[in-house]
Amino acid sequence: MAIDTIIWDLGGVLIDWNPKYVFDENYFDSEKKREYFFSNICTHDWNEEQDAGRSIVEATQELVQQFPEWETAIRDFYGRWTDMLGGPIHDTVAIFKKLKDAGQLKHYALTNWQAGLFDIALVRYDFLHWFDGRVVSGEEKTRKPFPEFYQRLLDRYNVDPSNAIFIDDNLRNVKAGEELGIRSIHFNSSNQLNEELKKYMI
Repeated sequence: MAIDTIIWDLGGVLIDWNPKYVFDENYFDSEKKREYFFSNICTHDWNEEQDAGRSIVEATQELVQQFPEWETAIRDFYGRWTDMLGGPIHDTVAIFKKLKDAGQLKHYALTNWQAGLFDIALVRYDFLHWFDGRVVSGEEKTRKPFPEFYQRLLDRYNVDPSNAIFIDDNLRNVKAGEELGIRSIHFNSSNQLNEELKKYMI
């Protein structure tokens, strides 16, 4: 079947983002402390609440009140957020550019990203302006893997899911896309993505 659209995740696919660039092996006294911090305090689920529209100020203040002994680390999570940006994943950006320059496909971004923080990325990375449209969780007040988030992109840009490919590094999100009839690629590396896209003669 003909492919006319690619839907791109951003973090982990086109942009290198990792909290461990701040909370590295030297940040805490021990690896055990770091594991506790990410498992019990600034957790993945907690961060996704902000991706879905919650204020980072409100989220930070609440955690500080709950875990005052971890205040410095909690405040650093968003206070030093820009230090967690490792920059573009250049090989994937090159794939995106090649496809964009060919002019045969539409390209959309579907990203879990807090709205205010996403503005920083828009200033930093010119390739974020190459998309034909984007749907950002913090602006929509919902996120992956909830089906309504995917559906907003499909409806807003009149995308036929049977003619689209969705790329994401999170298998949970990939499976959610597939449940909506979008063929999906679980991103592991730029080389792997390039080979997967060849299957669709892209």
